[in-house]
Amino acid sequence: MLDPRIKLRHIACFLEVARLKSVAKAAALIGITQPAVSKTLQELEHLLGTALFDRSRRSLVLTASGEIFLRYAAVGVTALRQGVHSIASASSGSVLVTVGALPTVSARILPRAVERFAAQGLSARARIVTGPNAYLLSLLRLGDVDFVVGRMAEPEAMIGFAFEHLYSERVALVVRAGHPLLAHDPFDIAMIENYQVVMPPPGSVIRPIVERLLIANGIGRLRDEVETVSDAFGRGFTRSSDAVWIISEGVVAEDVADGILATLPVDTAETLGPVGLTSRVDTSLTLPAQALLQSIRDVAAKRR
Repeated sequence: MLDPRIKLRHIACFLEVARLKSVAKAAALIGITQPAVSKTLQELEHLLGTALFDRSRRSLVLTASGEIFLRYAAVGVTALRQGVHSIASASSGSVLVTVGALPTVSARILPRAVERFAAQGLSARARIVTGPNAYLLSLLRLGDVDFVVGRMAEPEAMIGFAFEHLYSERVALVVRAGHPLLAHDPFDIAMIENYQVVMPPPGSVIRPIVERLLIANGIGRLRDEVETVSDAFGRGFTRSSDAVWIISEGVVAEDVADGILATLPVDTAETLGPVGLTSRVDTSLTLPAQALLQSIRDVAAKRR
């Protein structure tokens, strides 16, 4: 039997610290003091009889026992959340489907998919959460989103998840219409070093892909680099300046088609990567979630 001394507050506190890798950040999110978070973790470790975190490093890292406990604790809390949501949905008559999506999908796939989903007349509504891939997967692991749509993560980040390929997408280098670089023929990618370059930040799913592309073309560290995961900032900054934006092509496809932005003539075939649906292998989707997922499949199939 479960030790009755282990409370939901112990589990919730552990999950937030594991997700954020910081007692301070977890305390701010939960709304209690850092000493209270530390005490709660120590109580849980005492009850379990093992250390869950390696505290010898600068940031908190899970021990082997912590990794195992995270897997089962996340499943338990997810199941509990689903039960609570089911009761709330039954009372309100509306089911909430929460989707985590990278900006490339939010811009091109999801608007049409949500429109198709809404047209089915289900007693359900969609909520779209965007952000870096690692953040979205952490939400999925904790059950805060039903599934994630985006690029496939590295193998070590996919433990406990299933990935369904929808289509492949490459990275593009884009500038504003009328940019000086568009007048160069032939074009050399090294020319971008003379301009500000908007890059995905470290930790984003396409950052390693972009770095490999630049290194393969003889470009080391850029002299004037701006890092962001915000497609709104990237779009606005690129349109109003001479910056070069390196981003997944799906984010800027409509801007390029409308002539607002233009793609630089760079061979980015090697950056082609899979985009698809990531879901948990230990939970089942609700019928409305499956309906939205199918709408996403249908829209994605038309863009291949």
